[in-house]
Amino acid sequence: MPRLNMPVPPGLRWRRQDHGDQVFDTIRKRWVALTPEEWVRQHTVHLLLERSGVPPGLVAVEKALVWEGTRRRADIVVFDRGGRPWMVVECKAPGVPVDQGPLDQAARYNRAMGAAYVIVTNGLQLVGWEVLPEGAYRALEEIPSMPASE
Repeated sequence: MPRLNMPVPPGLRWRRQDHGDQVFDTIRKRWVALTPEEWVRQHTVHLLLERSGVPPGLVAVEKALVWEGTRRRADIVVFDRGGRPWMVVECKAPGVPVDQGPLDQAARYNRAMGAAYVIVTNGLQLVGWEVLPEGAYRALEEIPSMPASE
């Protein structure tokens, strides 16, 4: 897998199988196919857990949602301690540019979820925003830390 602009997570486990490589998802507690997008997703999950202080129990991976009558899945949703979406993260493979398409996709997912933060990453570039109360977006300088309490 390609080297990303994220630290290599300690304890990240992967294995070779006859039917393809797999990585262990610590959130879903199972082995999943190791695709380039999954490589980015697992690095991002570990980054949130280690750098932002997000408890594993508040993270959902491939969280189902409905947008305009269509079922979708957000790559990562972090919930606040009250159970409300706090952050929506859209992950792309390293070869997919973080351009208007993925940014719009993340914004659509967040309109369905109502999180305070939206992040898009391909593992090489990470872009994020805070959603302000009036619905405007403010660019983030860094990934926010999980508040200690509500």
